[in-house]
Amino acid sequence: MRIRHNKKRNTAFVFESLIRSATLAILKKDHKRKEKIIQIVKEQFAPESILKKDLECYKSLYAQQALPPRLAEKILYETRHQRNQMCEKKLFEAQTALINIINKQLGSETFGSFVPNYKTLATISQFFSSKSSPKDKVLLENKILTEMMMRPPQEAAGETIDKNVYKVFVEKFNAKYDGALLPEQKELLHCYVSSFADNALSLKVFLNEELGRLKKSLSKVSTVKEFKEDSAMLAKAEQLASKLDDYARTPCDEEALLTILRTQSLIKEIQTDGDRS
Repeated sequence: MRIRHNKKRNTAFVFESLIRSATLAILKKDHKRKEKIIQIVKEQFAPESILKKDLECYKSLYAQQALPPRLAEKILYETRHQRNQMCEKKLFEAQTALINIINKQLGSETFGSFVPNYKTLATISQFFSSKSSPKDKVLLENKILTEMMMRPPQEAAGETIDKNVYKVFVEKFNAKYDGALLPEQKELLHCYVSSFADNALSLKVFLNEELGRLKKSLSKVSTVKEFKEDSAMLAKAEQLASKLDDYARTPCDEEALLTILRTQSLIKEIQTDGDRS
């Protein structure tokens, strides 16, 4: 029989819940809550902490897909080996401390965050558990390997975004969306909040490509009818491109984050209008 999954003891789930809570705080301009979450992430998921090591084990099994069978097996084997080397008592104590901090500083509702890959994280948690039977271990291993080798499906609009996050985003930017944040906006927000736990590595990699894409798109707006007929709009587009150049050379703060989010929406709207014309 499968053991009951305790999501509060699932390091990856708790981390993803913190990331999504911080994203919502940023969009609501709740700076106090955002800073609390960032501080918790920095302290509890520090590079050499046992929670960080546990999180990396989870990520090794859920962050990559479309892998060749042999490679997926090697990653799973090495992940299981490293996870088994961890001191269960120390991990349990670290998780307990994190749960208490979240309850006291953020509130237990943080654990109610919508995490789209919850089922996958629960499967990995049961696979890691020493309480799982040998039969269950084999079945769980097979399920994880299958997911690691699958190609990620195209996300349906609104499928993986918290409804509250979407509502706040729409109100904040007064924009017209088809029901969800754009995929690139979701990735930007996730990378931004995660940057406090991985020294901004994922954010830098994402922005390196995304800022280039946005600047290239902005350079083409002079061909769009609305911009051709409005010199003020064209000038603003040029100013925006200049800002993006500055952001490529400096750390990403909240002002830069919001500007990039708006630019992503603007580019999408221009491209959509272009397709219709």
